[in-house]
Amino acid sequence: MGGDARAQLSTLLQAQGPWPGEIYHFDSLGSTNEWLKGAARQGLPEWSVVLADRQTAGRGRHGRSWASPPGNLYLSVLWPPLPAERVGLLPLLVGVAVAEAAAGWGIDARLKWPNDVVVGGRKLAGILAEGVSAGGEIEAVVVGVGLNLSMEPGAVPEEVRLSAVSVEALADRQLLPAEAAASVLSRLRAWYDAWGRGPQLVLDAWRRLSVPWWGRLVEVRSGADIIRGIAEGIEERGGLVLQREDGSRLVLFAGEARELRPAPEKR
Repeated sequence: MGGDARAQLSTLLQAQGPWPGEIYHFDSLGSTNEWLKGAARQGLPEWSVVLADRQTAGRGRHGRSWASPPGNLYLSVLWPPLPAERVGLLPLLVGVAVAEAAAGWGIDARLKWPNDVVVGGRKLAGILAEGVSAGGEIEAVVVGVGLNLSMEPGAVPEEVRLSAVSVEALADRQLLPAEAAASVLSRLRAWYDAWGRGPQLVLDAWRRLSVPWWGRLVEVRSGADIIRGIAEGIEERGGLVLQREDGSRLVLFAGEARELRPAPEKR
């Protein structure tokens, strides 16, 4: 287990007082989310954080791989207990925190439902919330953040280089993972406190920072199906509200959707 990044992060977070959970740092992990889920089952306290310099089995939603070379932020947080119906809103809250951290680095990041942070259509960060369950009950939730700080051309596949972007490329600055983690975690605590006053604050902030697809025809890939509708908004459980062609409304949740994009224009 590495110590430098942990010490750096602890020091940077001191400005807001001691971090309420444990902080762990590893040179390499398969997945920070998987490690923290296992540790949660062993009784690790809420707000515990794990950082890794690299991941050998990083994952996005639906089990998709996440390229995880050194020099980027791979962070997972053990969230305080919350009702199952509020879990779907959590990736949106974390997205707001990441986008606000990016704004502090001079980056105008946008949020794409349900879990992407993008700039100019290219992915800057991804968010993955996973429940830790026992006996059918969710006992804890782990939230992972993968944030591209720099991208060495030979470190990631070509398709990733074309679809992703980094802080270094956008802001012409190099951030240490501990610095990025401190910014994100500070915003997470602030939004956790705001969330306690009701979900609407989170929903309003998310919408202000979202990609401007509202009122537009979009399509969602759900399994083998393509679902089309006008994007109306996000309801308080984090679901995407679509108006179908027949006038009916449909709410889709993150677990049902693999991809959201604008619908191609009919010719």
